[in-house]
Amino acid sequence: MRYDLSLIASWIESGSTVLDLGCGAGDLLHILAVDKGVRGTGIEREEEKVTRGIEKGLSILHGDINEEVRDYPDGHFDYVILSQTLQQVFDPARLIREMLRVGKCGIVSFPNFAYYRIRGQLLFRGRAPVSRELPYEWYDTPNIRVITIRDFRRFCRKEGFAIARETAVSAPHHHEKGAVVRIFPNLLATYGMFMLTRRAAG
Repeated sequence: MRYDLSLIASWIESGSTVLDLGCGAGDLLHILAVDKGVRGTGIEREEEKVTRGIEKGLSILHGDINEEVRDYPDGHFDYVILSQTLQQVFDPARLIREMLRVGKCGIVSFPNFAYYRIRGQLLFRGRAPVSRELPYEWYDTPNIRVITIRDFRRFCRKEGFAIARETAVSAPHHHEKGAVVRIFPNLLATYGMFMLTRRAAG
């Protein structure tokens, strides 16, 4: 399993309920079910991935995460996960609010656009960066946002999302090995990972 997904799995308590938004073929849900007895549901827009997940015995809905998440009642899940999909979301604040409405915690991860190799491409080549983590050209990318770890922290403060846990990692794209970055994460990490909760009123 991808290194970042294995870290997310380590954050989730055994026997909990999970909603995975943009779950792909359900790799994370499958591991959580087998290793931790988690009761999980996924939402995925690519039909072929949904089919592959269902063949594993997983509960995966075919649909748009922005629309489908609204159908769940308040507090229905312990965790709602949005892994490496935030950069493709049209209205991130609204989606995260929905995540924290239907779940007690939200887990968000994304490619860090401030990673030093990406900065180097902009500085020395003067072109839109292409990397293993962001592998598309500017004209064919599904990504509509560039996000840095520092920007995401500011975004959470502005929107009133409490950061319960934060980790920065350096890992090759879709690779099962990696490392936690503790020094200069905004510069040296390929991905940022955050556990969010609703900020207490008052």
